[in-house]
Amino acid sequence: MAIKVGEVEALFRYPVKSMAGQLLEVANLGWHGVEGDRRLALRRPDDRGGFPWLTASKLPELILFTPQHHEPAAAGSLPTHIRTPDGEELAVFGPELAAEIGRRHGSTVEMMHLDRGIFDEAPISLITSATVSEVSRLAAHRPDVRRFRPNILISSLRSVPFAEDDWVGGVLSFRELLDASEGPAITITNRDERCSMVNLDPESARPSAEVLKAIVRERDNKAGVYGTVTRRGRLAVGQSVFFEPAADHPGRP
Repeated sequence: MAIKVGEVEALFRYPVKSMAGQLLEVANLGWHGVEGDRRLALRRPDDRGGFPWLTASKLPELILFTPQHHEPAAAGSLPTHIRTPDGEELAVFGPELAAEIGRRHGSTVEMMHLDRGIFDEAPISLITSATVSEVSRLAAHRPDVRRFRPNILISSLRSVPFAEDDWVGGVLSFRELLDASEGPAITITNRDERCSMVNLDPESARPSAEVLKAIVRERDNKAGVYGTVTRRGRLAVGQSVFFEPAADHPGRP
């Protein structure tokens, strides 16, 4: 039986991997995650390793680059321009943007469009506001969900930090409280193992090691969870979030 565990507090999309995110009121959830999420990424042509993408772990300043739309944006549409930390607005696929980021990184980069997106573990990441607050308290920092780069921020009814750990293996569904129709659903696959990106101040990109150290020390380097889409639909801030254990969910072993 599904039980209500919270509400959608905020929604985020990151059109370009490792660049600043966009705060949304409504998002379409498809088989490959939130429409328009991480559909663009910077490739390092000279890199011969297994991960050719440039991320903020290599260039922290990337989180200060902000995707922009210079024309009316349809749901999930790609940005047309990127605002640099210096305030310039450069075309996403233009040579000026690639040159500016390449200069900061110290080697050539090129923008790539990936239809299904590029994700670290799974196409959806979630975290509760209670977890964000607790990690921030442990690290002696002001809470800022942008450090954790989730797609969905959930205000849990229990307000207990790390409650999302108990959702692994089960299914979260999202719907308006008075709407009996089925909304989108996500199977929670695993806990989110964190990297140095949580250390970066979203306003300045300055690192602070205390954040990751707190997660490593208290939670085995994991905070938040990943999920895969099991039912498409419309996500919206304020929707109720219901949890159903794997054993109770039809079609699950």
